[in-house]
Amino acid sequence: MASAPKADRIETSSPAATEPPRKLSKLALLWGFVRHYPGKLIGALIALVVAATATLAIPRGFMLVIDKGFAGAGGTGDIAPYFYGLLAVVGVLAVATACRFYFVSWLGERVVADIRLSVHNHLLTLAPGFFEENRPSEIASRLTADTSVIEQVVGSTASIALRNIVMGVGGIIYLFTLSPKLAGMLLLGIPLVIGPIVLLGRRVRSFSRASQDRIADLGALISETLGAMKIVQAFTQEGREAERFGSAVERAFGTARMRVAIRAVMTAIVIGLIFGAIVLVLWEGARDVAAGRLSGGAIAAFVLTGGLVAGAFGALTEVYGDLLRGAGAAGRLAELLEAVPEIKAPAHPVKLPEPPQGRVSFDQVTFFYPTRPDLAALVDFSLEVVPGETVAIVGPSGAGKTTLFQLVQRFYDPQQGVVKVDGTPLPKVDPAALRARIAVVPQESVIFAASARDNLRYGRWDAREDELWAAAETANAADFLKALPDGLDTFMGEGGARLSGGQRQRLSIARAVLRNAPVLLLDEATSALDAESEKLVQDALERLMQDRTTLVIAHRLATVRNADRIIVMDQGRIVDQGRHDQLIARDGLYARLARLQFDAAAA
Repeated sequence: MASAPKADRIETSSPAATEPPRKLSKLALLWGFVRHYPGKLIGALIALVVAATATLAIPRGFMLVIDKGFAGAGGTGDIAPYFYGLLAVVGVLAVATACRFYFVSWLGERVVADIRLSVHNHLLTLAPGFFEENRPSEIASRLTADTSVIEQVVGSTASIALRNIVMGVGGIIYLFTLSPKLAGMLLLGIPLVIGPIVLLGRRVRSFSRASQDRIADLGALISETLGAMKIVQAFTQEGREAERFGSAVERAFGTARMRVAIRAVMTAIVIGLIFGAIVLVLWEGARDVAAGRLSGGAIAAFVLTGGLVAGAFGALTEVYGDLLRGAGAAGRLAELLEAVPEIKAPAHPVKLPEPPQGRVSFDQVTFFYPTRPDLAALVDFSLEVVPGETVAIVGPSGAGKTTLFQLVQRFYDPQQGVVKVDGTPLPKVDPAALRARIAVVPQESVIFAASARDNLRYGRWDAREDELWAAAETANAADFLKALPDGLDTFMGEGGARLSGGQRQRLSIARAVLRNAPVLLLDEATSALDAESEKLVQDALERLMQDRTTLVIAHRLATVRNADRIIVMDQGRIVDQGRHDQLIARDGLYARLARLQFDAAAA
């Protein structure tokens, strides 16, 4: 297996979208989701302000206890009312904090759910080519790891940041009411605090993005290795895969270590500057108390408030790092949301003719895959398939056979020429309307981790029970489906693990029967089956092909002898066509391929 490719390959509508986030503006993506829940947002903000205000009220309560209670009437004053006031403030603080926690946590979970839905639904609109250029496992990492970072930002970090901003600003205002001179001295240290945040924050941003990319690499490696575990063990490459994964883990750790180290340095500098400034200011405050210019309660309140302000700004330095991670995650998710579908319905789609005919045509088509722009998959290719005709497509590997299926379903558009169905150029048609007229039986059956019923209904989701069983009978699948423990409601397992290869193929055929489409694309489904399964599948296919326009990719030439026409392809071109006997008589490429297969079978 090749080493995992780089993760940063998502194509978007904007070149700037692929750059690392330079500032917190990437978090604007989150606001687009949060603003849909104004009630919860307002509730969270009110609770936040109340909690911050109650926290700042505690130092004033202590000031009253000291100045009015202990110091009042020679130290014999009644201090109970002031402690009652403090208890009331604590009660308000507890309730407001609980409300804030509930609202912001709810918002965090809801926003993450909405982002996952939006990204997933947008991914469903993208053409298959997007997933050939960008690893699905890396995209899955963005939907899991990055959204977890977003949940932390919305459900915790943003709330903490706002609370500390309110406490910091409110605390500074209160400090000025206690002693403008001391508060002014304390504020002189703020520019010294902001400097390291700005300078070191840039490094944190780059390492945050790199750290998330390395985590995505880990997910891709795990998915690749687990998906090919039989090959790994068959070729005894466990040691190499362990070493490869270990190297990726160490790279991820190294990147994370640098990010953590820079954040630690930034935190140390900021905390040292803040509390150093507080110590110096308190030194001056103590001299004011000694001189009688400040009361004992006021200096106590100043100390407590100063500690809260210092803690607020200190917490902001840590929160800033988390916000930067959130900006990186939001930027990566935004890249997915900004990816523009290359294949989409036109503004005014043309309706396909009714009733459906099943005519398929290629007119001078030249096509290059996006991942192979220097090698043409089809070159000036023309083919007309009339309704009801069965056309077999044969040729060596890489001849362009599968490409025809991709273009008929409009997973790609050719660079030159046009593909038509029922006489209508495909770019003028809604892809959903086009694909509704096509049924596909792939060589490798795709069975979802769901019930047999849901796998069948993929052909037509509103099919009735009797229609499901009729399709199963046509596909020679009814017997084994009835034998399942829960019938059609039996869970199929990952990739249809509960079924044999022949059973999976017959389930795919039943799905195509339910589709009841005029055009059938058949990537020969019997090439990897035993003789008994092949006979059952071949009988089912023959019933499915009746009265339909059928394109068959033929891997085994013995199965296409009865085709109405055989198209022989090589290097993206048609090199011969005709019936089996005609092609054998010409002694060309088809005859050579046939001799190779039939001689091998005889041997």
